[in-house]
Amino acid sequence: MLTELRIAGLGVIGDAAVEFGPGFTAVTGETGAGKTMVVSGLGLLTAGKAEGRLIRHGATRALVEGRLSADAALAAAVDEVGGSVEDGEVLLARILTSTRSRALVGGAQVTLAGLDAVVGERITIHGQSEQLRLGTAERQREVLDAFAGDALATDLAEYRERWARQRAWSAELAELTAAAQARARELALLEFGLSEIEKTDPQPGEDAALLAEQRRLQAVDDLRLAARQALVALAGDDEAYTDDPAALGLITTARKALAGIADADEQAAELARRVDEASFLLADAAGDLASYLVGLDADPARLEWIAERLASLQNLTRKYGANVDEVLAWAERAASEAGQLTGADDRIAALHTALAEGRTALEALAARITAARTAAAAELARLVEAELAALAMPQARLVFEVSALNDLGPHGADQVALLFSANPGSSPAPLAKVASGGELSRVRLALEVVLADGADGHTFVFDEVDAGVGGAVALEIGRRLARLARHAQVIVVTHLAQVAAFADRHYVVHKTDDGQVTTSGVREVTGSERVEELARMMAGLVGTDAARAHAAELLAEASGS
Repeated sequence: MLTELRIAGLGVIGDAAVEFGPGFTAVTGETGAGKTMVVSGLGLLTAGKAEGRLIRHGATRALVEGRLSADAALAAAVDEVGGSVEDGEVLLARILTSTRSRALVGGAQVTLAGLDAVVGERITIHGQSEQLRLGTAERQREVLDAFAGDALATDLAEYRERWARQRAWSAELAELTAAAQARARELALLEFGLSEIEKTDPQPGEDAALLAEQRRLQAVDDLRLAARQALVALAGDDEAYTDDPAALGLITTARKALAGIADADEQAAELARRVDEASFLLADAAGDLASYLVGLDADPARLEWIAERLASLQNLTRKYGANVDEVLAWAERAASEAGQLTGADDRIAALHTALAEGRTALEALAARITAARTAAAAELARLVEAELAALAMPQARLVFEVSALNDLGPHGADQVALLFSANPGSSPAPLAKVASGGELSRVRLALEVVLADGADGHTFVFDEVDAGVGGAVALEIGRRLARLARHAQVIVVTHLAQVAAFADRHYVVHKTDDGQVTTSGVREVTGSERVEELARMMAGLVGTDAARAHAAELLAEASGS
């Protein structure tokens, strides 16, 4: 329940506060006094659109604050957005400047979506825009669905979830199907490349190894000559008749010379050890050179095979990488991509199956939704017609027509039309086309009274609910609002005394004008002040005994209802 509303710098209201209680609260005032700003303020607290033009002339910002009594559910919602509850109440606020607006819940700054999550299901505002919306097929379906209750709501939630999934699957299928030709071309190229590589069967590092072997075979004569010269220099040449000393012979002579003096001098012993090591190294090198020389055989057949193999590898490296290792890496990537492209066809088949099965499930849910709507339509029409009879429209007929769409839609397989007839001689026709302003106001109120059954603790705000009516009809509207207020909080901005007389509390928006700036405030009226306000509202007859008597009689009738 809304317990307090404070408005500062909004429209013509400088600074005003209103305390609300349970039941029926009426807000009245002269034309131009600023009654609409009360509704505008409440609209901002319920995440309505903020406009800089709402800021009072000369002010830099506007502020709207509201307090809601917090039950466990509201406290949980406030905690969800990071706010806090103090003394059993939560403070809501909207702050407007010329360039931006901010929303706060329980001291925490929130988005408009966060504000709506907290108050959207607790405060409902009905103004002229809502009256116009009632003429739309979308709003008429929403009204019927709200009346149908939790069972339909559960089916609708599941239906919408499945519908969204179907849409996503359909979009994915369309994308995959449209790209099928390009995907086939890409797959063919990948498979051709993989086939080439598989036939050649390159091994990691093979190209570098073959190039090294090719260079060795091509230079075999030069290698043999150089190796022979080195071996002769180290070990000598048994085939040559020459006295040229070899390295191994010379170092042997050096070893023997040093060995003879090693025991006499430590430095000579160290030198002998080092020469011994050099001797061993030269002997190993000579042995390795001899083995190397033996292996240096010319192999023209092998050289020819290497050239052919390198040509095959170069065919791959021209297309798929700078060397064999890069070719193998490309093949690994290509195999993965080919698997994904092949998997797309499997995905297309899976999507066709999923869409067919999903369609069957949607149709079953849609049939249940249609049955629930059809049953609810008859009952809702019956209850609203009873309310309209009490609102001086005993001959009115209301029909919620549930008809089939050409195909499934986001809300089921139905379109809902609210048909209305005020007189028995005319057939029901679309509400927006045949209802007058006064009739539309009463249909809206009748619907709200029926839909509010069981909405304990909810806050309903009505603006212009009495548009286009007066007299006895206005009395019935006041009586219906009072009935609604027995189990919900009702706040009504009205210009009719017949409606305001039924309120439990009565606030007047009054204005003052210093010749330059108009300022409005809000004050509660009781007793004689309330009688004076009702008299003014009826005919502007403030201060006359007849007007006061009429106002007092109206209050007495309302309190006795």
